Amino acid sequence: MINSLKSPLLLSATLSAILGLTACSSPSSESTDNTAADSTTADAADANKLDTKFLTIATGGASGPYNIIGTSLSEVYVKTFGVNSKTQTTGASVENVNLLTQGKVDMVLALSDVVTDAVEGKNNFEQPITNIQQLAVLYPNVVQIVTTKNSGIKNIEDLRGKRIAVGDQGSGTEVNARTLLEGFGITYDDVTVDYLGFAEAADGMKAGKIEAAFFSSGLPNSSLMELEQGLDLQLISIDQNKLKEIIATKPYFKTFEIPAGTYGNEAAIPTAAIMNALLVSSDLSEADGYKLTKALFDNLDGLKTAHQAANDISLETAREGMVAPIHPGAKKYYDEQGAK
Repeated sequence: MINSLKSPLLLSATLSAILGLTACSSPSSESTDNTAADSTTADAADANKLDTKFLTIATGGASGPYNIIGTSLSEVYVKTFGVNSKTQTTGASVENVNLLTQGKVDMVLALSDVVTDAVEGKNNFEQPITNIQQLAVLYPNVVQIVTTKNSGIKNIEDLRGKRIAVGDQGSGTEVNARTLLEGFGITYDDVTVDYLGFAEAADGMKAGKIEAAFFSSGLPNSSLMELEQGLDLQLISIDQNKLKEIIATKPYFKTFEIPAGTYGNEAAIPTAAIMNALLVSSDLSEADGYKLTKALFDNLDGLKTAHQAANDISLETAREGMVAPIHPGAKKYYDEQGAK
């Protein structure tokens, strides 16, 4: 009788112990699974965050490709990283480099000739700039020198004695206008110079206040497209043999042709081009440099939709002709891509 009572009691105790162990082990297992999931989620969240909280991109005039492409890139960074990113319109290259050097902006677009001067401490820069680094070589800025068909101006030499717009003072347009003029033996003393941005130069030509203007930008330039509608425009060609002599000492220039039909021109126009650079402060972390570079190329199709000039941005040419030290984050990204 005693044994028959003990058996059910033992069975009950055993079942209780088993259930107790199961109850104890189950939350522990669930906790482990949740921790792993939380860790994975945290890693994904970190990949979509930047160390910096703000990202101001200095561009150029409101109507130029710099501002259009820069604005599109800023939107990519907001969407990808949730960072507070915006663009700042400026006088372009020289001003942009100075703003970056002073820590007033975080990323800039600038022409390679201006960046070369900055790194070497020449012309607009009293001493070498050492706190800027390059993320990428972008697209070519094409030198577009325009006049009217009844002006009598056929080539650069004909600009002597004329009133011309050379871009905003300190802009990349102004820097390469001055360099090209000097390469053809013309100084600012030989012409009457107006420091006008794209929109202002177009207005000046419409009003007949200037006889020719330099536009250095990606193709096509929106101000020139508008100007073409109401003015009998003529593009001024640049002698390629003479340009090659200039390139011997100014290697950031390259020979280029404005395709037929760009501004109603029947034939291609030989001219010069300078590659654009995307720059950041050397204080930018390696992780941020990597993520910003990756996001640029991951979203290249959107940039191309924003402006035709972005069609010439490519991963294959992003390191060709860099004129500033490469940012370590960008280098890491390119090295990874090259290993694939």
